[in-house]
Amino acid sequence: MKEAERRQAIIKAVIRSLAQERARQGMSRNALAAKAGISQSVVSRLESGVSLNPTIDSMLRIADALSVDLGDLLVVAAKGQGGH
Repeated sequence: MKEAERRQAIIKAVIRSLAQERARQGMSRNALAAKAGISQSVVSRLESGVSLNPTIDSMLRIADALSVDLGDLLVVAAKGQGGH
């Protein structure tokens, strides 16, 4: 797998984990966006795969709003893609 493809796969895996956690908590996209202080369109575009180039700020805000550690999600996703 090329490095760029590996990075995109990691981002997709992290976004998928965040979306699963949002659903597990019973939180709507609108509620997550409000709690994270970002627009609902950012959340929708990430979860639908329209945008796969999120800012670290957006990702941190979403993770914080869900009370999950973004670093942990990145490590798990990277290991799943053959990372170290």
